[in-house]
Amino acid sequence: MSGRSATHGTFTLERVYDAAPARVFRAWSDVAIKARWFVGPADWHLIERAMDFRVGGKERLRGRKGSGVVSTFDSVYLDIVAGERIIYSYDMRLDDRHISVSLATVELKPEGAGTRLTITEQGVFLDGYDDAGSRERGTRILLDQLGAELRR
Repeated sequence: MSGRSATHGTFTLERVYDAAPARVFRAWSDVAIKARWFVGPADWHLIERAMDFRVGGKERLRGRKGSGVVSTFDSVYLDIVAGERIIYSYDMRLDDRHISVSLATVELKPEGAGTRLTITEQGVFLDGYDDAGSRERGTRILLDQLGAELRR
């Protein structure tokens, strides 16, 4: 036995924002705006941020938690429909440990004068990493931070 394993999980979250789909899309696609809301918790400190928002483009976000652990988010944009949809895959690492691979789909639909955002994530957690729901909780926090950004 190699000790290798793959555990799968899927979740879907929705939010309705009081902002037009084009504005919500811009908050995902503009690196300066995204840098204000797509960040770790209060004890997290940025090490590196890079974003090339186009199909085939990559995004990287690295930061150090208060515990000293470095988290790394490396993504590739697979499909982009301006104002409507973003699909990307991403790897997560804690220090040098590869903990997961995910596929995320962000859908934006007009709702009244605002936008209904639906995000679905399909994840594979690797080699005994126990997510225990932290990915979904973290995504909820990010969507709340996006909402605060859209109220600015």
